Amino acid sequence: MTTTTTKAEAAAPEPAARETVLDARGVTMRFGGLTAVRDVNLTVNSGEIVGLIGPNGAGKTTFFNCLTGLYVPTEGEVRYKGQVLPPKSFKVTAAGIARTFQNIRLFNNMTVLENVLVGRHTRTKEGLWSALLRGPGFKKAEAASEKRAMELLEFVGLAHKAQLLSKNLPYGEQRKLEIARALASDPGLILLDEPTAGMNPQETRAAEELIFAIRDMGIAVLVIEHDMRFIFNLCDRVAVLVQGQKLIEGDSQTVQSDERVIAAYLGEPIEETPKADAPKADAPAAAAPADEAPEDDAPADDEAPAEDTPAEDDTPADAAKTAKDAAPGKENDA
Repeated sequence: MTTTTTKAEAAAPEPAARETVLDARGVTMRFGGLTAVRDVNLTVNSGEIVGLIGPNGAGKTTFFNCLTGLYVPTEGEVRYKGQVLPPKSFKVTAAGIARTFQNIRLFNNMTVLENVLVGRHTRTKEGLWSALLRGPGFKKAEAASEKRAMELLEFVGLAHKAQLLSKNLPYGEQRKLEIARALASDPGLILLDEPTAGMNPQETRAAEELIFAIRDMGIAVLVIEHDMRFIFNLCDRVAVLVQGQKLIEGDSQTVQSDERVIAAYLGEPIEETPKADAPKADAPAAAAPADEAPEDDAPADDEAPAEDTPAEDDTPADAAKTAKDAAPGKENDA
């Protein structure tokens, strides 16, 4: 029985190599004299969920903007399935990368269905004249887009609210709607910028299940998040950005146990620790002159004044006055 199992395991085919969907090489972004992102390398493979974490101001969203064409990197390049991405956001979306934003950006006065239909524009071929003439081809494409939009709303659980204005949705459902709009462009990679920000635990759990379902659709995921429990439960790999540079990348256990990551989040740079201790060691030496100064001025213990000697604090004039006042006192007593 054991031999049969071993042979079966030996005969099992090797898992197919994953295709590299995103390949960012040496991405650097400068704003004048400020370097927000410095020489960051990151890859995302098909079927993967990769997390990007770091303290506030680490450059995570700036890096996202470089990947999606909102910013043109000062240095480096971004490739999607081997092709260098053009520095235009709408062309990046057409290539196959979609994203959501840290601050929800929906069309508030459009319905839930209309918001998702906006995301379909990169996958439709009809132009201005087709829209004006509204011929059979346009109506067919419009019906196909609406069908796909409803499928996506069903996928995120909002099909029953398709005709509501997006501004009337609860916060958590607005997050879902933004994801549905991003999925409407049929991406091969979706970038999620803090998808659970402001959510309660139940909504966070629902978002986690939704992202797993997106991965199961064959879409690679790159996600920024500050909820560490969420990110470590969700991701196959996690990269850490600190002050615009990638500090470490690896599985959840490797990242959680790295002392540099812990120090970055606690605000205690490990490299600065020896320098902080140095002044404490020098403190007694610096204080020594102050401690020695009184010893030079004060009399030693064996040189203490006799009992009849006036105290050092008493001036000669005070001693004379005291003796003068004492004599009349004795005469009165007599």
